[in-house]
Amino acid sequence: MEATGVTAGGKPVTFPQYMLLNAKRFAERPAMRIKDYGIWQTWSWGEQRDEIRAFALGLKAMGLTEGERIAIVGSNRPRLYWAFCAAQSLKAIPVPVYADSVAEEMAYVLDHAGVRFAVVQDQEQVDKIQSVASDIPALTDIIFDEPRGLRDYERTHLHDFADVQEKGRAAASANPSAISDWEAGIWASDGSEISAILYTSGTTGRSKGVMLTAAASVKAAEDTAKFDNMTEHDEVLAYLPLAWVGDHYLNYAQGYAVGLCMSCPESPETVAQNLREIGPTFYFAPPRVFEGLLTSVMIRMEDASRLKKWLFDHYLGVAKKYGEKILEGRPVPLSGRISYWIGDKLIYGPLRNVLGFTRIRTAYTAGEAIGPDLFSFFRSLGINLKQLYGQTEAFLYVTAQKDGEVRPDTVGPAAPDVEIRIAENGEVQFKSPGMFAGYYGDEEKTRETLTPDGWVMTGDAGIFDAQGHLKIIDRAKDVGKLTTGALYAPKYIENKLKFFPNIKEAVAFGDGRDFVAVFLNIDLTAVGNWAERNNISYGSYQELAGLPQVYEMMTGHINQVNRDLAAEPMMAGAQIKRFLVLHKELDADDGELTRTQKVRRSFLADRYGPLIEALYDGSAEKYIETEMTFEDGRKGVIRATVKVADAEVLPVSNTMPEAAE
Repeated sequence: MEATGVTAGGKPVTFPQYMLLNAKRFAERPAMRIKDYGIWQTWSWGEQRDEIRAFALGLKAMGLTEGERIAIVGSNRPRLYWAFCAAQSLKAIPVPVYADSVAEEMAYVLDHAGVRFAVVQDQEQVDKIQSVASDIPALTDIIFDEPRGLRDYERTHLHDFADVQEKGRAAASANPSAISDWEAGIWASDGSEISAILYTSGTTGRSKGVMLTAAASVKAAEDTAKFDNMTEHDEVLAYLPLAWVGDHYLNYAQGYAVGLCMSCPESPETVAQNLREIGPTFYFAPPRVFEGLLTSVMIRMEDASRLKKWLFDHYLGVAKKYGEKILEGRPVPLSGRISYWIGDKLIYGPLRNVLGFTRIRTAYTAGEAIGPDLFSFFRSLGINLKQLYGQTEAFLYVTAQKDGEVRPDTVGPAAPDVEIRIAENGEVQFKSPGMFAGYYGDEEKTRETLTPDGWVMTGDAGIFDAQGHLKIIDRAKDVGKLTTGALYAPKYIENKLKFFPNIKEAVAFGDGRDFVAVFLNIDLTAVGNWAERNNISYGSYQELAGLPQVYEMMTGHINQVNRDLAAEPMMAGAQIKRFLVLHKELDADDGELTRTQKVRRSFLADRYGPLIEALYDGSAEKYIETEMTFEDGRKGVIRATVKVADAEVLPVSNTMPEAAE
């Protein structure tokens, strides 16, 4: 059926409409790939339409109807992405859930959304849902992708994905008009229905279900795809959580809007290898991923020969001086261009290849602020890394950096067709094409998030610079002052600390107190590698974190950060005076991080109250017992005497430092 008549201009306003259009205009082009059993398997847009149609008709035969919610749980798998479109083609509402959620978290989302069906990846997810089935009264049926381990399970309400597709094919064979009726139903939509419910990460409390309408989601995806000149020739690697707005927008939504090819990794553990094999042209990762990449690079260089390490350090200096200027087309002396060209042949090009970044045309980072040094490092290698600022309530994009106007200290101007304003209290507020329709089942929270005139309140504090680029300072509620009157912006301090490859996480404290103090999590891989090279033995993360040599290393990093802060007039008064290295890694299973790996500050303040007080009462150490969750779900208690150390605080200058060359 032709797309004409979908809207006044004949353009698709839902993702299933785009699916049918792409199956016609890009019938033989690759739409989806996955590496399975060591082989890349590919489906064209035409083949993908057939897979989605069979599953949709199967769901319809099982009784899925318009407006019903259907949960989708698992890693990045073609069938799970097809489930999104199949549900949307019936005007049902997909509700993706984080695959690593513990059973109780999953039960909350599935019960809150009132899901009737759940499409899951494997036995692990089936077991989790069945263990809390009594807490999800609306759930009737579970459909699984991978049958391994499920052969002897009772099958009354448990179904194989392939069997559901067979139901759909049988329905199509029995009714000659089934396929045309299905397509007619897709084209009949005006895009006003809810396209998906994405649950927030729950940084400040219970997750909220963000309702996104179909036409608004399509419009947002079209705007940003055009902004970055994306086409059907682009390729992406879908490795981020299905339930996160970043994956749903940048891979699923933009993928359907332009007809690009989405590839799924063989497993979460093979992402780095699969990235090198696919060589995506468009790439997105939160700052934490780039921090991990930098850490792995630095660790490998520590084990390199003296000559290789000298070449690496030398040409990194060349890249730092000229790389971003060359990337942006700014003037660079001939000698600099020659040095950079040599560095590209010897260092930057091979490094991009090892990381899987050889073909990247555009890369983005978002989710939280990225350290300026980390950001500039990747851009200096010739990678067009940019920043965007977004929220689930905006269907991601609020701002985005334009090519040629990229700076580490801003997140760019408003994205296409987005309006932004700064409230009197400094909070960033916006209106956008993809703006949410409200929180599912929570009108009160919806009213609290919207201003009386319909703008979304982000909860982030920000300012515009002279060029109209937005600077995010921190979460509005987290920005404060010390008793000295000095400005305190914890995320700014934390990002400076996390630039060091052996610091995995940092949590700053100081609002309303006399000075700034921090918790640190060491990076076990980086520090473990350092310990091995220095013949330092340890038996666990806890033992390694408490070593005097590790504290000495951390002291050096904090002193460096303090020197940087002392040179910044606005932040000079917020230097770090005391710190400790936590005895355990912060973990989402323990409630310390969200599922998108953001720190839950209020939870940490309660959980580690005695350690915070030790930072401020002058204690040299503090005994603490902490409950933790093991990988198999068992609970346990970890006991430790945590050392508290002092750092060097530099005098605060009353004069503005001169700008560096």
